Amino acid sequence: MYFTDRGIEELQSRRGDEEISFAWLAERLVEFVDLNPEFEVPVERLATWLARLDDED
Repeated sequence: MYFTDRGIEELQSRRGDEEISFAWLAERLVEFVDLNPEFEVPVERLATWLARLDDED
């Protein structure tokens, strides 16, 4: 298990039954980057990846 998997597992166990909108998620990501600017690049990559999941290669 990777270290980051623990955070993902915690997220799933604490909030896995909730339904959220992508607008809410985007707001939380912006808030996180505002508080932690050193994570801007990975957060942007994650957001782009999520936005393009349905795109054909």
